[in-house]
Amino acid sequence: MALTSAMHLRCDDPARDAVTARRAGSRPARHHRIEEHTMSTLKERLHADVVSHMKDGNRIALNATRNVLSEIDTREKAGQTPIHLDDAQITTMLQKEASQYHEVARLYEEAGESERAATEIADAEVIEAYLPEPLAVGEVESIVDEVIASLKADGVELSLMHMGYVMKPVTEKVGGRFDGKALSEIVRTRLS
Repeated sequence: MALTSAMHLRCDDPARDAVTARRAGSRPARHHRIEEHTMSTLKERLHADVVSHMKDGNRIALNATRNVLSEIDTREKAGQTPIHLDDAQITTMLQKEASQYHEVARLYEEAGESERAATEIADAEVIEAYLPEPLAVGEVESIVDEVIASLKADGVELSLMHMGYVMKPVTEKVGGRFDGKALSEIVRTRLS
């Protein structure tokens, strides 16, 4: 009886938990300490916001956030080996999701379905709240110019054929804070 009741006590010593559990013939209990800290990843923030939206009864934000988390899980589990998406990859995915919602809203507007369009726009706004502040065109142009100047300083002759070579460091510096199509157009203009 004393041994069984000891298993139900929380103990800060994991070794003691393991010994108690082995004596009782079960696996050791794992006690995780939850430390208060800021959300370290975008995915953790999304999970926390799902709970918050449930408590607030905000169905639009709840559905949009759940859809995003579902898409993240699908991408992480797709393929032969599971992967973990970092914040930059999730930000890129969020940008694509938001633009898809806007595109669907535009199609609904053209079809005369203004209520559905409003729902899609509301979903896009929820997703856009997770995106970092976008960069201005001038800031992006200066980043592109810096990268091109540093590559030329390294002795690289640049032309349109080297667009991918320039886009990689530019994309890393921009970090999902500017539209990808517009970014590639700026790089293309600078290289031609």
